[in-house]
Amino acid sequence: MNVSTFLWVDGQAEALAAHYTALFADSGTGEVQRDADGNVTTVDFTLSGQRYVAYNGGPQYPITPGISLYAECDSQSALDALWAGLTEGGKEGPGGSLVDRFGVTWQIYPSHLRELLRDADPATAERVLTALHSMTRIDIQVLIDARAAQA
Repeated sequence: MNVSTFLWVDGQAEALAAHYTALFADSGTGEVQRDADGNVTTVDFTLSGQRYVAYNGGPQYPITPGISLYAECDSQSALDALWAGLTEGGKEGPGGSLVDRFGVTWQIYPSHLRELLRDADPATAERVLTALHSMTRIDIQVLIDARAAQA
């Protein structure tokens, strides 16, 4: 059994797959299916080894922020590059979230965020969360400084 993410889009399946695969390592486009008129219907692609399917289903089911894609970055430079690529034509949101040009909501976080939030002192985690919620694009050093700060 395989589980994949299926993205219903309105005529942008090829552009979405091309844009995303250019931003993530270990990514690429797979099978492209077409209808009898030669129009693209589905595009299989992988992002960092995870399979996705983009489907040109039309406007009746728009993408909603009720579900988002989550990406963890190992460094500030990786986070900044991904943020720049995904916000191009999209818009920044609060606390590491954004909506890309295709209407897909993303959460872009440093891979060690859980570690920064994990502390026996609830005030320490609260300082990190307060710093996180004050940002759009995450600044890892600000989170590290918030964790280290004394109350």
